[in-house]
Amino acid sequence: MAQTLRPNTAGSLFATDGKGHPMQDALLGVTLVLGVVAFVTAMFHNLHLLSSWAGLVGIATGTWGHVISETTRERFGLILGLGASAIGFFLGMAHGGLFGGLW
Repeated sequence: MAQTLRPNTAGSLFATDGKGHPMQDALLGVTLVLGVVAFVTAMFHNLHLLSSWAGLVGIATGTWGHVISETTRERFGLILGLGASAIGFFLGMAHGGLFGGLW
């Protein structure tokens, strides 16, 4: 049982299999940042362009990251980012959409 006392130092923070996943971690980070931006800016009616576009791109990166993710930790973060991106996207669409007020 000595192996249970050793910390897992190999790989990335979100990898539970001991291997590094730089592509998945990058997509996770981008999705989380876009999700936070979309969610926060969706609370302001005049920022609907930013919230809808950030949400749309966050949904796309989160979906692709979820397709290629290899560990449960990565998938958990991606689902959080996808949810925030989707809420921001839908509220941004309700406030004016992707091109509202430009045409």
